[in-house]
Amino acid sequence: MITWRREPIALAPSIEEDKDGVWSGSAVVDDEGRLVVFYTGHRWRNGVDDAEGNLQVQCMAVSTDGVTFEKKGPVIEGPPELQHFRDPKVWRQDGGWYMVFGASSAEGRGEVWLYTSTDLRTWQFDRVLYRDPDPNVFMVECPDLIPFGDRWVIAYGPMTQAKQHGYALRNGHNGGYVVGRWAPGGDFEVLTDYRPLDWGHHYYATQGFEAPDGRRLMIGWMGGFVLPLASQAEDGWSGQLAVPREVRLSDDNRLISIPIREVEALRTETADFGSFVLGVNEDRVLWDDAETADIELEVDLAATTAEQVGVQVHRTSESRCTYVAYDDLAGRVSLDRRTTGPGDRGYRSAPFGGGDRLRLRILVDRGSVEVFVGDGDESVSSLSFPADGPRGIALSSVSGTVAVTSLRVHRLKTIWDRPDR
Repeated sequence: MITWRREPIALAPSIEEDKDGVWSGSAVVDDEGRLVVFYTGHRWRNGVDDAEGNLQVQCMAVSTDGVTFEKKGPVIEGPPELQHFRDPKVWRQDGGWYMVFGASSAEGRGEVWLYTSTDLRTWQFDRVLYRDPDPNVFMVECPDLIPFGDRWVIAYGPMTQAKQHGYALRNGHNGGYVVGRWAPGGDFEVLTDYRPLDWGHHYYATQGFEAPDGRRLMIGWMGGFVLPLASQAEDGWSGQLAVPREVRLSDDNRLISIPIREVEALRTETADFGSFVLGVNEDRVLWDDAETADIELEVDLAATTAEQVGVQVHRTSESRCTYVAYDDLAGRVSLDRRTTGPGDRGYRSAPFGGGDRLRLRILVDRGSVEVFVGDGDESVSSLSFPADGPRGIALSSVSGTVAVTSLRVHRLKTIWDRPDR
Protein backbone atom coordinates (compact mmCIF):
# COMPACT_ATOMS: atom_id res chain seq x y z
CA MET A 1 0.00 0.00 0.00
CA ILE A 2 3.05 2.30 0.01
CA THR A 3 5.39 1.44 -2.85
CA TRP A 4 3.83 1.63 -6.31
CA ARG A 5 4.77 1.28 -9.96
CA ARG A 6 2.92 2.39 -13.04
CA GLU A 7 1.27 -0.33 -15.13
CA PRO A 8 -0.42 -0.15 -18.55
CA ILE A 9 -3.88 1.40 -18.79
CA ALA A 10 -6.31 -1.24 -17.52
CA LEU A 11 -9.59 -0.11 -19.08
CA ALA A 12 -10.32 2.45 -21.79
CA PRO A 13 -13.36 3.13 -24.02
CA SER A 14 -13.66 0.33 -26.56
CA ILE A 15 -17.28 -0.86 -26.69
CA GLU A 16 -20.52 0.95 -27.47
CA GLU A 17 -21.62 1.08 -23.82
CA ASP A 18 -18.46 2.87 -22.60
CA LYS A 19 -17.48 4.82 -25.71
CA ASP A 20 -17.56 8.18 -23.89
CA GLY A 21 -15.96 7.03 -20.65
CA VAL A 22 -14.92 4.21 -18.36
CA TRP A 23 -16.14 5.61 -15.04
CA SER A 24 -15.61 4.73 -11.39
CA GLY A 25 -16.26 1.28 -9.96
CA SER A 26 -14.74 -1.40 -7.74
CA ALA A 27 -13.28 -4.90 -7.84
CA VAL A 28 -13.67 -8.28 -6.13
CA VAL A 29 -12.09 -11.73 -6.42
CA ASP A 30 -14.48 -14.42 -7.66
CA ASP A 31 -14.62 -18.13 -6.82
CA GLU A 32 -12.13 -18.88 -9.61
CA GLY A 33 -9.54 -16.48 -8.23
CA ARG A 34 -10.04 -13.90 -10.98
CA LEU A 35 -10.11 -10.18 -10.39
CA VAL A 36 -13.57 -8.99 -11.43
CA VAL A 37 -14.00 -5.28 -12.03
CA PHE A 38 -17.32 -3.45 -12.15
CA TYR A 39 -17.44 0.02 -13.66
CA THR A 40 -19.87 2.47 -15.22
CA GLY A 41 -20.02 2.61 -19.00
CA HIS A 42 -20.76 6.19 -19.95
CA ARG A 43 -22.26 7.69 -23.13
CA TRP A 44 -23.56 11.12 -24.07
CA ARG A 45 -27.10 10.99 -25.39
CA ASN A 46 -26.28 13.36 -28.23
CA GLY A 47 -22.87 11.77 -28.88
CA VAL A 48 -21.03 15.06 -28.32
CA ASP A 49 -21.46 16.34 -24.76
CA ASP A 50 -23.77 16.14 -21.74
CA ALA A 51 -26.10 18.95 -22.85
CA GLU A 52 -28.89 16.43 -23.46
CA GLY A 53 -27.97 14.05 -20.65
CA ASN A 54 -26.17 10.76 -20.18
CA LEU A 55 -26.68 7.05 -20.77
CA GLN A 56 -25.02 4.99 -18.05
CA VAL A 57 -24.84 1.24 -17.41
CA GLN A 58 -22.87 -0.98 -15.02
CA CYS A 59 -20.26 -3.08 -16.83
CA MET A 60 -18.01 -6.00 -15.93
CA ALA A 61 -14.44 -6.98 -16.83
CA VAL A 62 -12.21 -9.83 -15.62
CA SER A 63 -8.47 -10.37 -15.23
CA THR A 64 -6.24 -13.26 -14.24
CA ASP A 65 -3.13 -11.15 -13.67
CA GLY A 66 -4.47 -7.79 -12.48
CA VAL A 67 -2.93 -6.00 -15.45
CA THR A 68 -4.82 -7.08 -18.58
CA PHE A 69 -8.62 -7.16 -18.58
CA GLU A 70 -11.32 -8.74 -20.73
CA LYS A 71 -14.56 -6.79 -20.94
CA LYS A 72 -17.78 -8.74 -20.49
CA GLY A 73 -20.12 -5.88 -21.32
CA PRO A 74 -23.02 -4.46 -19.28
CA VAL A 75 -24.58 -6.43 -16.42
CA ILE A 76 -27.10 -3.79 -15.22
CA GLU A 77 -29.01 -1.45 -17.47
CA GLY A 78 -31.13 0.93 -15.46
CA PRO A 79 -34.22 2.91 -16.43
CA PRO A 80 -33.27 4.72 -19.67
CA GLU A 81 -34.77 8.01 -18.50
CA LEU A 82 -32.32 8.36 -15.60
CA GLN A 83 -29.53 10.89 -16.19
CA HIS A 84 -27.28 9.67 -13.34
CA PHE A 85 -26.76 5.95 -12.67
CA ARG A 86 -23.18 5.09 -11.75
CA ASP A 87 -20.23 4.09 -9.53
CA PRO A 88 -20.85 0.42 -8.55
CA LYS A 89 -19.38 -0.92 -5.32
CA VAL A 90 -19.50 -4.73 -4.99
CA TRP A 91 -18.85 -6.98 -2.00
CA ARG A 92 -19.54 -10.53 -0.86
CA GLN A 93 -21.59 -11.37 2.23
CA ASP A 94 -23.27 -14.51 3.56
CA GLY A 95 -22.53 -16.40 0.35
CA GLY A 96 -24.09 -13.79 -1.94
CA TRP A 97 -22.95 -10.73 -3.86
CA TYR A 98 -24.18 -7.20 -3.24
CA MET A 99 -23.81 -4.02 -5.27
CA VAL A 100 -24.63 -0.41 -4.43
CA PHE A 101 -24.35 2.57 -6.73
CA GLY A 102 -25.60 6.10 -6.98
CA ALA A 103 -28.69 7.23 -8.87
CA SER A 104 -30.77 10.30 -9.41
CA SER A 105 -34.44 9.39 -9.10
CA ALA A 106 -37.17 10.46 -11.50
CA GLU A 107 -37.93 13.22 -8.98
CA GLY A 108 -34.31 14.40 -9.05
CA ARG A 109 -33.30 13.06 -5.63
CA GLY A 110 -29.92 11.52 -4.84
CA GLU A 111 -30.26 7.86 -3.87
CA VAL A 112 -28.24 4.69 -3.21
CA TRP A 113 -29.62 1.65 -5.03
CA LEU A 114 -28.96 -1.93 -3.92
CA TYR A 115 -28.73 -4.98 -6.20
CA THR A 116 -27.98 -8.65 -5.39
CA SER A 117 -26.51 -11.59 -7.33
CA THR A 118 -25.47 -15.21 -6.88
CA ASP A 119 -22.99 -15.38 -9.78
CA LEU A 120 -21.76 -11.79 -10.44
CA ARG A 121 -23.38 -11.81 -13.90
CA THR A 122 -27.12 -11.71 -13.22
CA TRP A 123 -28.26 -8.96 -10.87
CA GLN A 124 -31.65 -8.23 -9.31
CA PHE A 125 -32.84 -4.90 -7.95
CA ASP A 126 -33.36 -5.13 -4.21
CA ARG A 127 -34.38 -1.67 -3.01
CA VAL A 128 -33.51 1.99 -2.70
CA LEU A 129 -31.24 1.62 0.29
CA TYR A 130 -30.80 5.30 1.12
CA ARG A 131 -32.03 8.70 -0.04
CA ASP A 132 -30.19 11.86 0.97
CA PRO A 133 -32.68 13.82 3.09
CA ASP A 134 -31.59 17.13 1.55
CA PRO A 135 -33.91 17.84 -1.43
CA ASN A 136 -31.11 19.93 -2.98
CA VAL A 137 -28.96 16.81 -3.40
CA PHE A 138 -29.81 15.53 -6.88
CA MET A 139 -27.21 12.74 -7.05
CA VAL A 140 -24.94 10.75 -4.73
CA GLU A 141 -21.65 9.64 -6.25
CA CYS A 142 -19.34 6.78 -5.34
CA PRO A 143 -21.42 5.25 -2.52
CA ASP A 144 -19.72 2.67 -0.33
CA LEU A 145 -21.27 0.47 2.36
CA ILE A 146 -18.73 -0.30 5.11
CA PRO A 147 -19.42 -2.65 8.06
CA PHE A 148 -18.34 -2.00 11.65
CA GLY A 149 -19.89 -4.78 13.68
CA ASP A 150 -23.65 -4.25 13.76
CA ARG A 151 -23.30 -0.71 12.41
CA TRP A 152 -22.71 0.31 8.82
CA VAL A 153 -21.32 3.45 7.23
CA ILE A 154 -22.59 4.72 3.89
CA ALA A 155 -19.85 6.94 2.49
CA TYR A 156 -20.79 9.00 -0.55
CA GLY A 157 -20.47 12.30 -2.37
CA PRO A 158 -23.63 14.44 -2.42
CA MET A 159 -23.98 16.51 -5.59
CA THR A 160 -25.93 19.68 -4.84
CA GLN A 161 -26.59 23.09 -6.29
CA ALA A 162 -27.49 24.61 -2.93
CA LYS A 163 -25.76 27.82 -1.92
CA GLN A 164 -22.64 27.23 0.15
CA HIS A 165 -22.77 28.21 3.80
CA GLY A 166 -20.66 27.56 6.86
CA TYR A 167 -17.56 25.37 6.93
CA ALA A 168 -19.03 22.20 5.40
CA LEU A 169 -19.89 21.41 1.77
CA ARG A 170 -17.65 24.19 0.48
CA ASN A 171 -16.40 22.27 -2.56
CA GLY A 172 -18.01 21.47 -5.86
CA HIS A 173 -17.61 17.82 -4.84
CA ASN A 174 -17.72 16.83 -1.16
CA GLY A 175 -17.24 13.48 0.54
CA GLY A 176 -19.13 12.45 3.66
CA TYR A 177 -21.02 9.67 5.43
CA VAL A 178 -23.97 8.60 7.52
CA VAL A 179 -24.07 5.76 10.06
CA GLY A 180 -26.89 3.27 10.39
CA ARG A 181 -27.92 -0.33 10.94
CA TRP A 182 -28.48 -2.76 8.12
CA ALA A 183 -28.74 -6.48 7.40
CA PRO A 184 -29.26 -8.21 4.05
CA GLY A 185 -32.91 -8.24 3.13
CA GLY A 186 -33.72 -5.21 5.24
CA ASP A 187 -33.82 -1.44 5.04
CA PHE A 188 -31.02 0.86 6.15
CA GLU A 189 -31.88 2.45 9.52
CA VAL A 190 -30.19 5.85 9.65
CA LEU A 191 -28.66 6.73 13.02
CA THR A 192 -26.82 10.00 12.27
CA ASP A 193 -26.87 13.13 10.20
CA TYR A 194 -24.48 13.54 7.28
CA ARG A 195 -20.91 14.38 8.31
CA PRO A 196 -17.83 15.26 6.22
CA LEU A 197 -15.20 12.58 5.71
CA ASP A 198 -12.63 15.35 5.42
CA TRP A 199 -12.89 19.15 5.71
CA GLY A 200 -10.31 20.03 3.05
CA HIS A 201 -10.53 21.15 -0.56
CA HIS A 202 -9.86 17.73 -2.06
CA TYR A 203 -10.98 14.42 -0.61
CA TYR A 204 -13.59 12.62 -2.68
CA ALA A 205 -14.75 9.37 -4.28
CA THR A 206 -13.49 7.17 -1.45
CA GLN A 207 -13.19 3.40 -1.61
CA GLY A 208 -13.13 1.29 1.55
CA PHE A 209 -11.95 -2.29 1.91
CA GLU A 210 -10.64 -4.76 4.46
CA ALA A 211 -6.93 -5.47 4.77
CA PRO A 212 -5.74 -9.07 5.32
CA ASP A 213 -5.15 -8.26 9.01
CA GLY A 214 -8.72 -7.02 9.48
CA ARG A 215 -8.10 -3.29 9.35
CA ARG A 216 -10.66 -1.19 7.48
CA LEU A 217 -8.82 0.97 4.97
CA MET A 218 -9.98 3.85 2.78
CA ILE A 219 -8.49 5.69 -0.18
CA GLY A 220 -9.77 9.02 -1.47
CA TRP A 221 -9.20 11.02 -4.64
CA MET A 222 -7.63 14.47 -4.30
CA GLY A 223 -9.02 16.34 -7.28
CA GLY A 224 -11.99 18.36 -8.40
CA PHE A 225 -14.08 19.68 -11.24
CA VAL A 226 -14.95 23.21 -10.12
CA LEU A 227 -12.04 25.07 -8.51
CA PRO A 228 -9.06 25.69 -10.85
CA LEU A 229 -6.23 23.19 -10.46
CA ALA A 230 -2.73 24.21 -11.42
CA SER A 231 -1.99 20.63 -12.39
CA GLN A 232 -4.73 20.55 -15.00
CA ALA A 233 -3.85 23.93 -16.45
CA GLU A 234 -0.10 23.52 -16.75
CA ASP A 235 0.97 19.91 -16.31
CA GLY A 236 -1.83 17.96 -17.99
CA TRP A 237 -2.76 15.72 -15.06
CA SER A 238 -5.75 15.74 -12.76
CA GLY A 239 -5.08 15.26 -9.09
CA GLN A 240 -3.81 12.26 -7.16
CA LEU A 241 -4.82 9.72 -4.55
CA ALA A 242 -4.61 10.67 -0.89
CA VAL A 243 -2.54 8.63 1.54
CA PRO A 244 -4.39 5.40 2.43
CA ARG A 245 -6.13 5.66 5.79
CA GLU A 246 -7.16 3.24 8.48
CA VAL A 247 -10.73 3.96 9.59
CA ARG A 248 -12.77 2.91 12.61
CA LEU A 249 -16.14 3.89 14.04
CA SER A 250 -16.24 5.47 17.49
CA ASP A 251 -18.85 4.69 20.12
CA ASP A 252 -20.62 7.95 19.28
CA ASN A 253 -20.81 7.04 15.57
CA ARG A 254 -17.97 9.18 14.28
CA LEU A 255 -15.62 7.86 11.62
CA ILE A 256 -12.01 8.13 12.80
CA SER A 257 -9.24 8.08 10.18
CA ILE A 258 -5.45 8.03 10.45
CA PRO A 259 -2.68 7.38 7.90
CA ILE A 260 -1.94 3.68 7.62
CA ARG A 261 1.04 2.69 9.74
CA GLU A 262 2.96 1.59 6.66
CA VAL A 263 3.59 5.29 5.90
CA GLU A 264 6.23 5.23 8.62
CA ALA A 265 8.37 2.99 6.41
CA LEU A 266 8.86 5.98 4.09
CA ARG A 267 10.67 7.98 6.77
CA THR A 268 14.35 8.51 5.94
CA GLU A 269 15.58 11.29 8.24
CA THR A 270 14.16 12.61 11.49
CA ALA A 271 14.72 15.91 13.30
CA ASP A 272 13.53 15.75 16.91
CA PHE A 273 13.05 19.23 18.37
CA GLY A 274 11.85 18.02 21.77
CA SER A 275 9.93 20.41 24.03
CA PHE A 276 10.35 24.20 24.01
CA VAL A 277 8.47 27.48 24.16
CA LEU A 278 8.10 29.49 20.96
CA GLY A 279 8.23 33.22 21.64
CA VAL A 280 5.60 35.85 20.89
CA ASN A 281 5.08 36.30 17.12
CA GLU A 282 8.08 34.09 16.38
CA ASP A 283 8.72 32.02 13.23
CA ARG A 284 11.18 29.19 13.77
CA VAL A 285 12.46 27.51 10.60
CA LEU A 286 12.57 23.75 11.11
CA TRP A 287 13.89 22.77 7.69
CA ASP A 288 15.04 24.97 4.83
CA ASP A 289 13.97 22.55 2.13
CA ALA A 290 11.60 19.61 2.47
CA GLU A 291 9.56 18.58 -0.56
CA THR A 292 7.96 15.80 1.48
CA ALA A 293 7.56 15.47 5.22
CA ASP A 294 5.70 13.75 8.04
CA ILE A 295 5.24 16.25 10.90
CA GLU A 296 4.19 15.24 14.42
CA LEU A 297 3.36 18.17 16.70
CA GLU A 298 1.97 18.25 20.24
CA VAL A 299 1.21 21.50 22.08
CA ASP A 300 0.19 22.16 25.68
CA LEU A 301 -2.69 24.58 25.20
CA ALA A 302 -3.00 25.24 28.93
CA ALA A 303 0.48 26.77 28.86
CA THR A 304 0.02 28.46 25.46
CA THR A 305 -1.05 32.10 25.14
CA ALA A 306 -0.94 32.44 21.33
CA GLU A 307 -4.11 33.06 19.38
CA GLN A 308 -2.81 30.74 16.66
CA VAL A 309 -0.36 27.84 16.58
CA GLY A 310 0.87 27.75 13.00
CA VAL A 311 2.89 25.40 10.82
CA GLN A 312 4.17 26.81 7.54
CA VAL A 313 4.72 24.15 4.87
CA HIS A 314 5.61 24.60 1.20
CA ARG A 315 7.35 27.74 2.50
CA THR A 316 9.21 29.31 -0.43
CA SER A 317 9.76 32.69 1.26
CA GLU A 318 8.80 34.53 4.44
CA SER A 319 5.55 35.56 2.77
CA ARG A 320 4.63 32.45 0.75
CA CYS A 321 3.50 29.14 2.21
CA THR A 322 0.57 26.86 2.89
CA TYR A 323 -0.41 27.71 6.44
CA VAL A 324 -1.78 25.06 8.80
CA ALA A 325 -2.99 26.52 12.08
CA TYR A 326 -4.94 25.88 15.24
CA ASP A 327 -7.02 29.00 15.92
CA ASP A 328 -7.86 29.38 19.61
CA LEU A 329 -10.56 31.97 18.91
CA ALA A 330 -12.46 29.80 16.46
CA GLY A 331 -11.63 26.48 18.09
CA ARG A 332 -10.73 25.03 14.69
CA VAL A 333 -7.77 23.73 12.68
CA SER A 334 -7.41 25.34 9.27
CA LEU A 335 -5.39 24.94 6.08
CA ASP A 336 -4.89 28.23 4.19
CA ARG A 337 -3.48 28.43 0.65
CA ARG A 338 -3.87 32.19 0.25
CA THR A 339 -0.14 32.81 -0.32
CA THR A 340 0.98 29.37 -1.51
CA GLY A 341 1.53 29.78 -5.23
CA PRO A 342 -0.31 28.74 -8.41
CA GLY A 343 -3.85 27.41 -8.32
CA ASP A 344 -6.86 28.23 -6.23
CA ARG A 345 -6.55 30.20 -3.01
CA GLY A 346 -8.89 29.95 -0.03
CA TYR A 347 -8.87 27.97 3.18
CA ARG A 348 -10.68 25.06 4.80
CA SER A 349 -11.26 24.40 8.47
CA ALA A 350 -12.11 21.46 10.75
CA PRO A 351 -13.46 21.57 14.31
CA PHE A 352 -11.12 20.93 17.22
CA GLY A 353 -12.55 18.62 19.86
CA GLY A 354 -11.28 20.67 22.79
CA GLY A 355 -9.02 19.91 25.71
CA ASP A 356 -5.58 21.13 26.77
CA ARG A 357 -3.60 19.00 24.35
CA LEU A 358 -3.34 19.83 20.65
CA ARG A 359 -1.91 17.09 18.45
CA LEU A 360 -1.45 17.51 14.72
CA ARG A 361 0.02 15.16 12.17
CA ILE A 362 0.76 16.79 8.82
CA LEU A 363 1.72 14.84 5.70
CA VAL A 364 3.38 17.06 3.10
CA ASP A 365 3.80 15.87 -0.48
CA ARG A 366 5.05 17.77 -3.53
CA GLY A 367 1.52 18.79 -4.46
CA SER A 368 -0.63 18.20 -1.37
CA VAL A 369 -0.99 18.64 2.38
CA GLU A 370 -3.02 16.28 4.62
CA VAL A 371 -3.69 17.31 8.23
CA PHE A 372 -4.92 14.90 10.92
CA VAL A 373 -6.28 16.29 14.19
CA GLY A 374 -5.92 14.41 17.47
CA ASP A 375 -6.33 10.67 17.09
CA GLY A 376 -7.84 11.12 13.62
CA ASP A 377 -10.99 12.80 14.89
CA GLU A 378 -10.92 15.16 11.91
CA SER A 379 -8.79 15.73 8.82
CA VAL A 380 -8.16 18.53 6.32
CA SER A 381 -6.70 17.52 2.95
CA SER A 382 -5.95 19.84 0.05
CA LEU A 383 -3.84 20.05 -3.05
CA SER A 384 -1.11 22.66 -2.63
CA PHE A 385 1.10 23.95 -5.45
CA PRO A 386 3.97 26.00 -4.03
CA ALA A 387 5.84 28.79 -5.76
CA ASP A 388 9.33 28.20 -7.18
CA GLY A 389 12.24 27.67 -4.83
CA PRO A 390 13.19 25.53 -1.84
CA ARG A 391 10.20 24.43 0.24
CA GLY A 392 10.82 25.06 3.89
CA ILE A 393 8.91 24.21 7.07
CA ALA A 394 8.49 26.65 9.96
CA LEU A 395 6.61 26.82 13.25
CA SER A 396 4.76 30.08 14.02
CA SER A 397 3.17 31.79 17.00
CA VAL A 398 0.57 34.52 16.63
CA SER A 399 0.10 37.11 19.40
CA GLY A 400 1.42 34.93 22.19
CA THR A 401 3.68 32.03 23.10
CA VAL A 402 3.39 28.38 22.12
CA ALA A 403 4.31 25.63 24.61
CA VAL A 404 5.52 22.74 22.45
CA THR A 405 5.44 19.38 24.22
CA SER A 406 7.02 17.48 21.34
CA LEU A 407 7.86 18.09 17.69
CA ARG A 408 9.35 15.68 15.19
CA VAL A 409 9.75 16.17 11.45
CA HIS A 410 10.54 13.23 9.16
CA ARG A 411 11.62 13.37 5.55
CA LEU A 412 9.84 10.87 3.29
CA LYS A 413 11.23 8.89 0.39
CA THR A 414 9.40 8.32 -2.89
CA ILE A 415 6.58 5.81 -3.23
CA TRP A 416 7.51 5.00 -6.84
CA ASP A 417 9.07 1.64 -7.56
CA ARG A 418 11.55 2.86 -10.18
CA PRO A 419 15.12 1.69 -10.73
CA ASP A 420 16.40 5.27 -10.98
CA ARG A 421 14.93 6.44 -7.62
